[in-house]
Amino acid sequence: MKKLLLLFLLGYLCPLMAQNSTLTGTVLDKTSGMPLPYVPVSVMENDKLVSGGITDDAGNFKVDGLGQKTYVVDIQFMGYKHHKTNVSIQGAKTSMGSISLEEEATQIEGVVVERTTVEQKIDRKVINVGRDLTTAGATASEIMNNIPSVNVDQDGKLSLRGNENVRVLVDGRPTNIDPAQLLKQIPSTSIKRIELITNPSAKYNPEGMSGIINIVLHKSAADGFNASVNTGLTIGEKPKINNSMNMNYRRGWVNFFATYGNNFGKSYNTGEIDRPAEEIYQDIDIVNDDNSHLFKVGADFYLDDRNTISVYTNQNYSSGDGELDVIGTGVIPQHNVRQFSHYDSHVQNGAYNLAYKHKGKTEGETLDFEVNYNYFKEHQLANFRNVYTSPDLDNDGYSDHVADRRKNTTINLDYVRPLNEKSTLELGTETRIIRTDNLYNTDNENMNNASYQYDLDIYAAYATFGQKYDKWSYQLGARIEQYKVNATLDGDTAYKDDYFTVYPSASLVYNPSEKNQFQLSYSRRVDRPSLEQTKPVREFATPLVTSVGNPELDPQFTNSVEFNYTRMLEKGSVTAGVFVRNIQQEISRLIYPDPENPEYNQILTYENYQDNTAWGFEASANYKINKWWDMQPAVDFSNIRQRGVVGLLEGGITTFEEREANVAAFNARLNNNFKATKSLRFLLFGFYRSGVERVQNTSEPMYKIDIGGRYSFLKDKASLSVRLNDVFDWMEFSYTGDVPTPSRGTFGWESRTLYIGFNYMFGSGKNRELQRKKRDNDTNQGGGGMF
Repeated sequence: MKKLLLLFLLGYLCPLMAQNSTLTGTVLDKTSGMPLPYVPVSVMENDKLVSGGITDDAGNFKVDGLGQKTYVVDIQFMGYKHHKTNVSIQGAKTSMGSISLEEEATQIEGVVVERTTVEQKIDRKVINVGRDLTTAGATASEIMNNIPSVNVDQDGKLSLRGNENVRVLVDGRPTNIDPAQLLKQIPSTSIKRIELITNPSAKYNPEGMSGIINIVLHKSAADGFNASVNTGLTIGEKPKINNSMNMNYRRGWVNFFATYGNNFGKSYNTGEIDRPAEEIYQDIDIVNDDNSHLFKVGADFYLDDRNTISVYTNQNYSSGDGELDVIGTGVIPQHNVRQFSHYDSHVQNGAYNLAYKHKGKTEGETLDFEVNYNYFKEHQLANFRNVYTSPDLDNDGYSDHVADRRKNTTINLDYVRPLNEKSTLELGTETRIIRTDNLYNTDNENMNNASYQYDLDIYAAYATFGQKYDKWSYQLGARIEQYKVNATLDGDTAYKDDYFTVYPSASLVYNPSEKNQFQLSYSRRVDRPSLEQTKPVREFATPLVTSVGNPELDPQFTNSVEFNYTRMLEKGSVTAGVFVRNIQQEISRLIYPDPENPEYNQILTYENYQDNTAWGFEASANYKINKWWDMQPAVDFSNIRQRGVVGLLEGGITTFEEREANVAAFNARLNNNFKATKSLRFLLFGFYRSGVERVQNTSEPMYKIDIGGRYSFLKDKASLSVRLNDVFDWMEFSYTGDVPTPSRGTFGWESRTLYIGFNYMFGSGKNRELQRKKRDNDTNQGGGGMF
């Protein structure tokens, strides 16, 4: 009887003991041998998650409740290569010993990589900014022309795939500052990566017809105190200086980080406009003395392995002193004038962000809540003075003042729930409250003071559902938005609209092998008129042209279809894609004679044109030819059928004519990197932009060649870079047109410059970033709370 009882107890307890085995181990950095804390460890069986844990401050982990069988241990940690191995559990305790993770050098937060790389992901193209790209110039504006599919024109206007209707974000969040101005205020050395999202899903905010450009600033999470210092000198007509510092202090469960950058100096632009039929000629000289300061300060609080709170603020302060000297000549006395303009501007732009992330018990389940407040303040005092050469005319002048204030509050709530191994559901809501006030005061008796308000409320919700089957995967989504806008001019309603819209999206991905990927996607997007496009207050003024907004602009909507292919090669990768866009009520520039003074002055503004169609293609590659030479060629082409109404002046009478043109633009870039020694590298960059025929004018081709070199020393902690941009001084913008009258013009800027930069990195620890919420890397603009 005792033997039977003993056998019974053994039979009952053995299975329990078999399911109570423990797996232990220590995760280390392969290069330094230092332990890695907060690393998630997953134990899998038949591709299903069985259990898991996270390493402590000493890099140790322990997983209990395992059976005595073979499991797959999966370790994925940001900045390190994926580690996956089979482990056989035997006895009450099994030790894996030390597990060394190897760093992914181009993906480590806070580390400046040597060479810029381009990654084609499912929904975006990611440009990891290396030292070679930051030496292209001091600011974000100066390096954008080195990026595939992106162009910056002579006045700083940004375009993606030939279209200026692009949404620019900083760290995945919107700002209230105009993109042309924003790019000039961000130091190039403060940028970690640039993401091009050309056909976003319903999860993303639908604004920006050609897509989203997200600029991600450096943020480090290495143990101890770590920092990098950058300083640069740009030599053109006058020297310009830029500096930046990125730093962090990580101790246990908290990480403090900060970034500071500045740039200041004078820049010079020249231009000439000739209207031969009227014998009118203008010679233009522009000098801008600008300086800006950019701060980013924040902290991550890792409460435990499931909950993280993050806070940060971005602050940007800038001022500009601009002088515009325009000399006009002609047979009519009023045309023989020299106008002196002086612009004194002060801008303050800031953002405050609070984010909370919760990881659910189910693998991949997350809940994100975020509040972001952004403000913008600008004061501009302008003085205009006209000096006539004719004794019959009195010299005159006037002053005006523009005060601009904007506030943008965004509340986001996102939830991701894997339904099973193959299906994932994502839900989110968003609330955006935007308030703007613009005041214009002038002592010009021919112009009126104005008070303009533009208020916008948007309430949105989205849902996406995705599944994966073997080599195929798809995602379907829809975003609904309630949009309300109210604009007033001097207390009277200037524009008002209130509508409900649905923005669907869909994507299909096919991976026939690890080296090939095909993607087909669709989305509906919107481009809502900005404050600059709607406010009936002058943007700038010359003796012959005045630029103002149009408060009656309607939004334009776009349906976009895109097909992409990625091929991994032994020594690199190739990506190519084609796109087609249908545009409804396209917003574009319009110039027509000033009704108050049609013979002498022209009004430059915006107007809704008819529906339009655009298409194009792009291709880029990363290829390592041999040990000392690698290259990144890129080409893109866009074609848009532009239709619109133009104003023509003939014999003092203004007539309007409907026109149509196929606006075709081709861009080509070739970046070469040469490794002379372990420490010495050289680069050669070439750029070409074709001429473009538009409804109102035709522009000439543009091209340039850059050369440079970089030397690393002090065990690669320091580097010295030199780059000569536009070696042959070829870059300039030239055009011919006949609207409102025949004219031709040429504009130049400091394209040929010598840039000298120095970088030094120091610190006490290796990178140990705990993956912050997914939206930091996914640039999630969709999602957000509806309260």
